[in-house]
Amino acid sequence: MRTILITGPGGSGRTTLAAATALAAARAGTRTLLLGADRDDTLGAALGMRTGPEPAPVEPGLTVRRPDAAQGFRDGLAALQDRAASALDLLGAARLDAEELTPLPGAEELALLRAVRDAALAEAHDLLVVDLPPAPRALALLALPEELRRYLRRLLPPERQAARALRPVLGRLAGVPMPAESLYEAAGRWDLELAATEAVLADRNTVVRLVAEPGPAGADAVRTARLGLALRGLRTDLLVANRVLPEDAPADSPLAGLLAQQRKALAEWQGTYDVRSVAHLGRDPRGTDDLAALDVPGVNQEVTPVEWRVSDRLADDGVLVWHIPLPGAIRDDLDLVRRGDELVVTTGPFRRIVPLPSALRRCTVDGAALREGTLAVRFAPDPGLWPRGR
Repeated sequence: MRTILITGPGGSGRTTLAAATALAAARAGTRTLLLGADRDDTLGAALGMRTGPEPAPVEPGLTVRRPDAAQGFRDGLAALQDRAASALDLLGAARLDAEELTPLPGAEELALLRAVRDAALAEAHDLLVVDLPPAPRALALLALPEELRRYLRRLLPPERQAARALRPVLGRLAGVPMPAESLYEAAGRWDLELAATEAVLADRNTVVRLVAEPGPAGADAVRTARLGLALRGLRTDLLVANRVLPEDAPADSPLAGLLAQQRKALAEWQGTYDVRSVAHLGRDPRGTDDLAALDVPGVNQEVTPVEWRVSDRLADDGVLVWHIPLPGAIRDDLDLVRRGDELVVTTGPFRRIVPLPSALRRCTVDGAALREGTLAVRFAPDPGLWPRGR
């Protein structure tokens, strides 16, 4: 199954284009599922129908669903309380009833991630189109599975389960209860679920499509979003320039200034991105007829995979070089920290902690350089760890 994740600056029309993209694919004969997570039914407004947690047919080949974040939050917290019942009793904590639970910030994003994972595992459709939140929230959402898995491994390392038979003895010696087996089992389930979600996002058939109105604000937002996606190793297929005004607008039209602004932005984008334009209908699209009239681009089958490759320059320079694509990165906004077997990469407002490839773990950092949108980090072999004869 192919997955298209659609995001862009707030107010760029990303929800409308997500609906139009799904509709076009379905009408071309592709079994398509459209997912959204907005608390307000923005997808329904674009499609001209109500959407909700139950899958609803839009027309042959197209199904839409908007997960219920509130119900998912209540069910998840209730299950957590059941699994942690012994710890809660030990602390004298009172359990929360389902009726008093309200979703916390971020519940919509978590519900959407679960829905994406479940749709991929179900394999009931050939294409999944996901209406992500606006770009800043979308980037945080896409980073969530990897970051939560890292937190789990640090707080409850799986290798500690090997000593579970000793926990009662250790508890008596220490005079305090040791973590229950159920806690490790819960962590294992969470890690498995997060790993499945992470696999969908990193899959070779998953791409991110950016939507923006051509102009200064849109250009800044796209540049930032592209950098954040690159740091996560996520692939972008297209930049859709939305609400583009017709070229034949009169020179004395009140929109002449806006048209000139759009032309300038489009010219700049075309030198950097694979850009497709969607014309302004002159009104807010409502219903499938309007969505079809937008003539949105279809699925791009030729997307270059993102590769963080390691090149062997031991014979020439005595180093291994890790090439990290960071298009749009600025040297002054870059920061690198080696932390054990991990590398902390910070660029602009984004940060990612990535495990080092096995060969680089036996090396020390020898320097780094940013050239033409690629960060090259040099690693020199540590004589005490590197195999002899290499």
